[in-house]
Amino acid sequence: MMRASVFCSAICLLLVACSEPKQTVKQIKAADVSAELPVAFNDPKALLGAQLFFDVNLSKERNQSCGTCHDIANGFVDKREGTMFGAVSLGSDMRSMGNRNTPSAAYAAFSPAFHQMPNGEYRGGQFLDGRATSLTEQAKGPFINAVEMALPSGASVVERVKENARYQEVFNSLYGEGVLSQADKGYTAIADAIGTFEKTALFMPFDSKYDRSLRGEVKLSPEEELGKTLFFSQQFTNCNACHQVSSSPLNSQETFTNYEYRNIGVPGNPNLIALNGHKTDLGLFENPLVDDRKQAGKFKVPSLRNVAVTGPYMHNGVFQDLRTVVLFYDKYNNPKRTTNPETGNIWNVPEVADNIDLTTLQIGPALTERRVDAIVAFLKTLTDKRYEFLLLAE
Repeated sequence: MMRASVFCSAICLLLVACSEPKQTVKQIKAADVSAELPVAFNDPKALLGAQLFFDVNLSKERNQSCGTCHDIANGFVDKREGTMFGAVSLGSDMRSMGNRNTPSAAYAAFSPAFHQMPNGEYRGGQFLDGRATSLTEQAKGPFINAVEMALPSGASVVERVKENARYQEVFNSLYGEGVLSQADKGYTAIADAIGTFEKTALFMPFDSKYDRSLRGEVKLSPEEELGKTLFFSQQFTNCNACHQVSSSPLNSQETFTNYEYRNIGVPGNPNLIALNGHKTDLGLFENPLVDDRKQAGKFKVPSLRNVAVTGPYMHNGVFQDLRTVVLFYDKYNNPKRTTNPETGNIWNVPEVADNIDLTTLQIGPALTERRVDAIVAFLKTLTDKRYEFLLLAE
């Protein structure tokens, strides 16, 4: 299997060659994200961001980078052994674990800034609860999260960066002389460089079998075509109610998410409950900009690109298999779907039973086994070309 080091080596070879006031949600606009995507990989800030993204020195024990939990060889998710079956990630201290599954960093740049829509619902942002409005803000989080990279402050991250004389030279050139001597500005510059790297085509190639079929380069199989028809149907499934964006201010191609928030009744993960004790994850309601209890249990709708190779699934990694996820959705319309195939037991109760979006979930008739298989087959076509070899390892 191709490993992360292969990708990292290629990036390193290319590299050799070449504090804001807090906003309220009402002030944040959906257009507060750069529409110039993707950024060229030889963009100087992107090159700097690539180095920072893979720099393990920017963690407490100098053993973990952004690329550790967002593994470039595995769809930018964490596939390490010993991390609760991949449900959550291991911190720099090699003991701490959070309570949420690491979302993929791929295609994340297309999310609009976190904002409230006219209908009162929320949209956009980074993290599963949208608490970071941009990639730059998101990049600041893991460095100083006690269960992740665990440095004590943004200033300490800046000090780690300043240990490298070459970094100081490049930051002075790109962000202004002495930028790293000012902790707040220096930390923002570090996060901005990483965010710029995440806007390159490396994170958003749009070269899956689905994309290639749209360009006439390949043909989908009959089963994949059936799955595609079912997925985009407004009559036979509820998939596209949340996983299709009819128009995006950032890209004309389908990202397979509307960037909104939904509670779909996901059950708690027993392994995480045993590890961390019973602490209900309230999702969007834990976003500091949200004070509406009706948002409890809602999580950001993820992109389905690379979904077949980025399990486990749901905000807490409770499901290991993609087919299980499809069956979980079908249980809302199919009285025969009473059992979780991974446990052999009935589906566990929702972690947050209030605010479940039954209006959307109960769209469409029950699915036959053939249609379930077809939908899974179509979802596999959303895998970026460089990750298709991972499908063979299933």
